[in-house]
Amino acid sequence: MSQKTGFVAIVGRPNVGKSTLLNRILGQKLSITSRKPQTTRHQILGIKTEEDIQVIYVDTPGMHLHQEKAINRYMNKAATTAVKDVDLVVMVVDRMRWTEEDDMVLRAISQQRAPVVLVVNKVDFIKEKDELLPYLQEVAGRFNFEQIVPISAKTGNNVERLERLIESYIPESQHFYPEDQITDRSSRFLAAELVREKIMRQLGDELPYAMTVEIEEFVHNGGLIDISALILVERPSQKAIVIGDGGHRIKQIGQEARKDMEVMFDCKVMLKLWVKVKANWSDDERALRSLGYHDLD
Repeated sequence: MSQKTGFVAIVGRPNVGKSTLLNRILGQKLSITSRKPQTTRHQILGIKTEEDIQVIYVDTPGMHLHQEKAINRYMNKAATTAVKDVDLVVMVVDRMRWTEEDDMVLRAISQQRAPVVLVVNKVDFIKEKDELLPYLQEVAGRFNFEQIVPISAKTGNNVERLERLIESYIPESQHFYPEDQITDRSSRFLAAELVREKIMRQLGDELPYAMTVEIEEFVHNGGLIDISALILVERPSQKAIVIGDGGHRIKQIGQEARKDMEVMFDCKVMLKLWVKVKANWSDDERALRSLGYHDLD
């Protein structure tokens, strides 16, 4: 039986639901999500193998206009490089809201040769359903999209139709990954991302965007994994926010992250968290490289 394998880049501005879509397609949590923009900072491969078809999805950071800091430039570059040499680009937009950043994304992907499918996400939030068709007709005039597919990544509505469409663009090729592998990322990376997700969800509008997580220890001891994670912020006031009164907040972050880790790694987890101030790390390219933000040149 001939096999098919191909790469699909999922792109869009921040907070349109790219990671939620990837998690829905994979049937499990891989990319972290929150309501805050710029939750995804790295390219993450999500691999789905069904019988003879292997689709390798590239989840990307949201492309955004403001690039004042090195980390913002890194995220935009991670997103734009993801669309090179893929078999299909899936551009995700947020229901009836086309913005200047959507235009920027479209300009970036229009310079590539891959076909583009437009996904209009979060249609479950549209109250007046008869407004959807005129909007789809309007956005169809912005670019020569292969197709436009309205979906809800959160509920799964129409996602299966999108998957069948994606599969029609996958070329014949031997599979690149074993059929049970779902990502190219290490367990250490996934653990750090889960801690960062819980911080972003806990802090809401108090969130210091200049925050990252570094795994200092990841040790298997039989049926237990010992994980030590360092949360880096840029100012002492941010450290106090993350820790919370009497350590309440960091304790809750740790409890929620540990639960998700135990599901992801299918074993017991002992998680220890520390918070450290590292001034200006998000605009220091050397510091970013040491923290795993590569390819800034």
